[in-house]
Amino acid sequence: MKHLLFVTLTLLLTTSIFAADLDRRPKKKRKKAKTEQSVTETPAPQPVEQVKPEPEETEPVREEPPVRLNDLQLGYTPEQTDSLAAVWGEAHRQDAFENFFREYVRIDSTKVCRTDHDSLYVRRLHDMASPIPLPFNDLVRRSILKYTASPDGVISRVLGRSQYYFPIIEQELLRAGLPVELRSLSIIESALMPTALSRMGASGLWQFMPTTGRSYGLEVNSMVDERRDPIRASQAACRFLKDLYNMYQDWTLAIAAYNCGPGNVNKAFARAGSGSRTFWDIYPYLPAETRDYVPAFIGASYAYAYHAQHGINVTEPPVPLAVDTLHINRLMHFGQISSTIDLPIETLRMLNPQYVMDIVPATNKTYTLVVPQRKAVEFIEHEKEIFAKDSTYLKEYINPSNIDKKKLERSARSASFYRVKRGDTLGGIAARHHVSVKQLMRLNKIRNPRALRAGQRLRIR
Repeated sequence: MKHLLFVTLTLLLTTSIFAADLDRRPKKKRKKAKTEQSVTETPAPQPVEQVKPEPEETEPVREEPPVRLNDLQLGYTPEQTDSLAAVWGEAHRQDAFENFFREYVRIDSTKVCRTDHDSLYVRRLHDMASPIPLPFNDLVRRSILKYTASPDGVISRVLGRSQYYFPIIEQELLRAGLPVELRSLSIIESALMPTALSRMGASGLWQFMPTTGRSYGLEVNSMVDERRDPIRASQAACRFLKDLYNMYQDWTLAIAAYNCGPGNVNKAFARAGSGSRTFWDIYPYLPAETRDYVPAFIGASYAYAYHAQHGINVTEPPVPLAVDTLHINRLMHFGQISSTIDLPIETLRMLNPQYVMDIVPATNKTYTLVVPQRKAVEFIEHEKEIFAKDSTYLKEYINPSNIDKKKLERSARSASFYRVKRGDTLGGIAARHHVSVKQLMRLNKIRNPRALRAGQRLRIR
């Protein structure tokens, strides 16, 4: 605008100077004609009024409105601003992850903890300053050693996944007014794998059984399993944990009840006698798995906080850290998206594990779809094109006869395998992959757990 005003003033000034220059030029003297007298006496002819031609009608020129950019765009396209926001979001999460350990665990710079230094374990657990009791004993030591045994074991993978899942879990815990340290329950339940499935049928980050999940408002059917939805499952887990704490007013008892149910905890109290008050009082009367559950919670909490002191590596996060949530109100298959924009179907599965058949079944209500933040605007710009492909991608899935077939295909894709190395044991492989020996034997039809051979391919899940 300033530039236009400057040009206009310059033109006006130049015109006025030129006009003034004309006025200052000397006028030429008129020559006297011999017939001057007669000319003056003869009346001058009247000028003929000229008729100006009618202007031709021309179509007015339409001026394109100038592109208005707000201060936040800084001249970038929506896709570019989305990309910049994604870079910022990823850096923000990475900084938050690193700052937690730099600030929270800065009190202890010991790099390697010796197994005979129990006093070091005691001090570190005390320094964690949690509202949940974190005592140290032989059972806790065993759990700490299990979780810190390998630099590339379970905790290594958990550290990578935690960069995406822990902010989600922590947000729901804080909203519910619960200790954020309860996030470690998801480590011992699923190793932060939303598609984890136990041999008993429990699923998701928090390993809900179908009945328990439905009782806390989760949708569980052949198309949608919200036990695998990180947000919805975390909200349900918070309500469940709050109910358990209200029963016992003790976090170790609530954690034990989360594993085996309030009924088993109450029976353990009945067997232990009237003087029993804590988890450790009823420990001998609890189911075998639950006896290890609270020590495992303490060991996982310790290993997560002090992983650097034990030389545990941090793996890369398996999913994009910067994401956006879209609301879908029409039936849609993931293939409609991946075939339209550059977004692999596997990424959509990882970010939306609750959709069992790769379909968002939004027929009579709205569902959410999580996408990488870099792709949110691109999805919106191609939304009509994406939805126009519904008949192509949905016809074979809507047929009920194909449902079981697709489930088997999906299960086969999500299965993981391990190649046995020299010196491996079935127990060691099970601990490394956070599964039971019985599960490995059942999946691989193994009768003798000692009959492993190097190079053997084992199915883990």
